[in-house]
Amino acid sequence: MGAPVRSVERVGEKVLQSFHNTGHAMFMLFEGIWFIQFAFGKRSRRETATQMYITGIKSLAVITVVALFTGMILALQTGLELKRWGYEEFIGSAVAVTMIREMGPFMTGLIIAASVGSAIAAQLGTMTVSEEIAALEVMSINPNRFLVMPRLFALIVMMPILSVYTNILGIFGGAVVGTTQLGVSMQAYMDNATQFATNKDLYVGLFKAFIFGIIIATVACHQGFMTTEGAVGVGKATRRSVIISFLIILVVGYMVTRLFYI
Repeated sequence: MGAPVRSVERVGEKVLQSFHNTGHAMFMLFEGIWFIQFAFGKRSRRETATQMYITGIKSLAVITVVALFTGMILALQTGLELKRWGYEEFIGSAVAVTMIREMGPFMTGLIIAASVGSAIAAQLGTMTVSEEIAALEVMSINPNRFLVMPRLFALIVMMPILSVYTNILGIFGGAVVGTTQLGVSMQAYMDNATQFATNKDLYVGLFKAFIFGIIIATVACHQGFMTTEGAVGVGKATRRSVIISFLIILVVGYMVTRLFYI
């Protein structure tokens, strides 16, 4: 009886810890949202601008490459199948709708989670294990206002912008493949792209990017604040931040699509 009881106790501890972590993350998120009103106040505007630069400008290089090749792969794979039935002129609509509705925000979310989210978790994790967070609290400085809010605001603002940038480059990459490898004229490609992609697709994609920004900021900051075990713990927190962000983005992306289109 001892071993089964201990197993149940361990499971219960894990469940309780999960609820505790979720509650901490939600409290941190809501407090960070409340402090957004001070994003460009005297004490926060420099850090807010820095985080927007890191999230947006410094991520452009990798997003550019990924977006272009995402559009090119979509056009090639879809176009090859459409060409078998003589409908290759519709490749523009397939690429545009897929990029705007799903792949644009999704790929942007994965890139930002892997680059910016991991950096946030590592930075805040290092501050936690070196007791800098505790020092801020001793000085009556709210860590959620000083650290979480600028990163949350930057991700909320920049994710939709980066998603639009990804969409544009993805559609352009598809046009390159369509005109050079599938025999579709640029005019036919763009006509189909603009004909079938609707404003609803754009709004849903932007909404997804907005939600993904909140997810990445919440997970990364929470993992950073929960870091223990010194340098080893920082590595674990960074890894957990990326994995959890990826999983939540996948699940939430599906749920949003199902909500608006089914």
